Amino acid sequence: MRVPPVGKRRAAQFLSALFANSFFAGFARLSIYQGKLKYICVPFLNCFSCPGAVASCPVGSLQFLLASATHSLPLYVLGVLVSAGAAAGRFVCGWLCPFGLFQELLAKITAKKFPLPGPLTWMKYPVLVFTVALPVLLVNRGGTGAPYFCQYLCPAGTLEAGLPLGLGRPELRALLGSLFAWKAGVLTAFLAAMIFTYRPFCRSTCPLGAFYGLFNPVSFWRLEIAARNCNRCRRCEQQCPLAIPVYRRPNSPECIRCLACTKACPSGAISFAYRCGASGAPSRANCR
Repeated sequence: MRVPPVGKRRAAQFLSALFANSFFAGFARLSIYQGKLKYICVPFLNCFSCPGAVASCPVGSLQFLLASATHSLPLYVLGVLVSAGAAAGRFVCGWLCPFGLFQELLAKITAKKFPLPGPLTWMKYPVLVFTVALPVLLVNRGGTGAPYFCQYLCPAGTLEAGLPLGLGRPELRALLGSLFAWKAGVLTAFLAAMIFTYRPFCRSTCPLGAFYGLFNPVSFWRLEIAARNCNRCRRCEQQCPLAIPVYRRPNSPECIRCLACTKACPSGAISFAYRCGASGAPSRANCR
């Protein structure tokens, strides 16, 4: 298992992380930006309460609205997610997500990587379902729910907001208890896994990864295989950080569209095309 090469994708990841967390005064004052930009929802995981965050996290926004007494259907948030997924599937995961970038940087600590057990890759789908359903189904006497994923599980929120605010502000540090200890434990477990497994949170637990993965086979932009050029040398699978047999399953729900396979293919059989049969893209008969 290999980590994909650094280049334009890494630059895009850093720029995305910088844009999403550009409220630098928040880091200095350990405060949360409350301006009008917070009404905007980014398409990737980025905690609302991170001191630098200038926009909202889609998972947090989704849960907050569903947990309210009216259980409002968050059409705007869903529109952002569906639009991003329909455009390019998990491209958001591979090119824009700051927490994905963090996992990849941590993976550089060791060269040897171990595969993630197959059953764990399915865990993100129940997480997605319960992320959506629990705030509506599990409510208190007043009819309101809670953002259960953000509150009990999300390691990105703990890293980006819980640690700097909880430990950095004395009035909040005094309130830390068992819930914070639990979330710190979850984060620690994922941090350890990130060293030995490529992007374990994205692949096993992230509800956005599960959601976007559903769009991979049908997104407007997707991987295409020119069957007449493919000699099944498996170079794409060998270079894929997720060990996906791209020549057979180019649009697997696990693919984060890092495009390492397109660079590895010696015959140029793999392309990231905007639709099957388009000008310059493989014919529809060759699509998988």
